[in-house]
Amino acid sequence: MKKAVKTIVKLLVPLLRNRYVIAFLAFLIWISFFDQNNLLERHELSQRIKELERQKIHYQQEIINNKKKMEELQSNPENLEKFAREQYLMKKPDETIFVVIEE
Repeated sequence: MKKAVKTIVKLLVPLLRNRYVIAFLAFLIWISFFDQNNLLERHELSQRIKELERQKIHYQQEIINNKKKMEELQSNPENLEKFAREQYLMKKPDETIFVVIEE
């Protein structure tokens, strides 16, 4: 184990004395942590993009469902009356409404 560590140290010491390797390592550190587009921010932004794409799909489905409902309501007056009665608790003058709340 100690022999392997010594071998690795013998290989790394000359590399770390090379100014191009030092410049490359400094560049990598700068890009990874300090730059405006660092790796951490890129990861957070990609997660945000995925979340927004999921929301986009959800809202597109909602739009499709709402368009179907609108077509149903506009095509048949009975559907429109049913919708108004169910959603807005509208009633005819001689009717009584009982609202049942399920828990």
